[in-house]
Formats: sequence, structure tokens, C-alpha cells
Amino acid sequence: MRIGDAAAAAGTTPRALRFYEQRGLLSPPPRTVTGQREYGPREVARVRVIRELLSLGLTVEDVRSCADRLDLLDGDTLPPRGGPGCSMASGVVERRIAALDAEIDRLSRLREQLSARTRMQEDTKTT
Repeated sequence: MRIGDAAAAAGTTPRALRFYEQRGLLSPPPRTVTGQREYGPREVARVRVIRELLSLGLTVEDVRSCADRLDLLDGDTLPPRGGPGCSMASGVVERRIAALDAEIDRLSRLREQLSARTRMQEDTKTT
């Protein structure tokens, strides 16, 4: 299938497929005699896995670091944590979870500071 059909089947855009190819997440597909990219079901499934990983908060660089193991992921769904693929081999998932935890802590502190400042302003107005 051509790039537009493959993108639609994977729930994305042709531009995203070209981006994934440029960033090393997706191998360059074979081309027709006229130079058009030709994708098959395997590439579409891989793009779905890439999109799922990105939607879970991994960065393009995170996914690229384990791109050679994405084929270990079965079908369109990710395995449980600790299964084959990115999480076991390279620690990408653990590093991303740690980064997310740090960001949650930072945002929680920021929220508390803002809330405390707002309470102080409200107390000032009532006195």
C-alpha cells in the first residue's frame, strides 16, 4: 500500500511516516518503479506500536534507542512491563518513568506554591 493508505491504516499522517523513517524508527520501505514508498501490514503494525509508545510519554529518542527491538513486540499492543522489547533490554521505560515521577513532583510543588500564594492573597483581602 502507498504512504497515504498506510498512514490511514496506522492512524497517522504520511508526514509522520516520513518523520519516523528520517529518525530511524521505521526502516525505509521498498519503492515502486516510480519511486513511491510501498508499505505492508508489518510496517503498519510497527507504526502503531511507535505511536502507542509515543502516546505513553516516551520521546522519539527513547523509541529510537530501542528501534531495533520493536519487532519483538507482538501485534499492535505492548507486552506487560518486563516483557520483550524496549523495557527489558535498555531501561528506556524505567528512565522515562523516573523522569515522569520527577516532573510530577516538580508540578506538585509548583501547585502547592501557587495554592499557598492564592490563599495568602485571599486572607489579605478578608482582613
